[in-house]
Amino acid sequence: MRRRVSTLSRVAFLELTKRRMSATPMADFLTKSPYSPPSWASHLRPLPSHTFSLAHRPTPIHRWNLPGLPDGTELWIKRDDFTGMELSGNKVRKLEFLMADAVEQEADTVITIGGIQSNHCRATTVASNYLNLNTHLILRTSKLLADGDPGLVGNLLVERLVGANVHLISKEEYSSIGSEALTSALKEKLEQEGKKPYVIPVGGSNSLGTWGYIEAAREIEEQLKCRTDGLKFDDIVVACGSGKAAYGLINAMTKDPKNWEGKKILFIHTGGLLGLYDKVDQMASLIGNWSRMDVHESVPRKDGVGKMF
Repeated sequence: MRRRVSTLSRVAFLELTKRRMSATPMADFLTKSPYSPPSWASHLRPLPSHTFSLAHRPTPIHRWNLPGLPDGTELWIKRDDFTGMELSGNKVRKLEFLMADAVEQEADTVITIGGIQSNHCRATTVASNYLNLNTHLILRTSKLLADGDPGLVGNLLVERLVGANVHLISKEEYSSIGSEALTSALKEKLEQEGKKPYVIPVGGSNSLGTWGYIEAAREIEEQLKCRTDGLKFDDIVVACGSGKAAYGLINAMTKDPKNWEGKKILFIHTGGLLGLYDKVDQMASLIGNWSRMDVHESVPRKDGVGKMF
């Protein structure tokens, strides 16, 4: 019996130059629709009332032929880099719920915060632009760049091209003040100017954003049910930053155990601010048989130290 592992990809930057058509009809793009949760998640709160169709879904799952895999192991990948062009990546899943809430609250401005090359901040800016909302970004960077001009590079270039208002802050200030205080202060300032701002936290990681990955779990289930080859996965590997992808998938496994029986999820923290650790206590209350382990020193890494859960 071959062991099958699925992994959820982060943004593939090459996809910014091409658009892949998927099963989501283009006529449905930017459509706001009433939301019905999976039956196994209908008791969770807050329950979203609506969602915006911002992503091209379902994203495909296909086999990934990597060299050096252990005997009897297959690796499959879910291509969330095909969710769109400027919105490419998994961040748009959470934004489908968050932006619907912003519009429901009649906001005219969206505030969010993150690192200077944050994929979430880029996706939020583009989504806001599609929906005719202004965007204010608080971007964390080095003191040298915060006091000067970091230029037009990577995600910052995209954000400035689509008209984001960029507020730079040093990592030291960010650590001492905190993301909630920073966004609250900017929200108060904009309200005094007559704006109606809506705040999205770091990574879109709040209870509403979690629904993006509850939907991802439902999407995977439906894709597997539609296959004729009986494909099933033994393990799921997820890269985690803020932790909401992990939280949504764990909710799915806990509330619908039959469809996930025998499967494991490995959450690999990708470095930076350890947002995933803030979710550990919450996740531990959902399932009791998880453990933490250091990634073995023989595992190649380039820019950071990984942790697996």
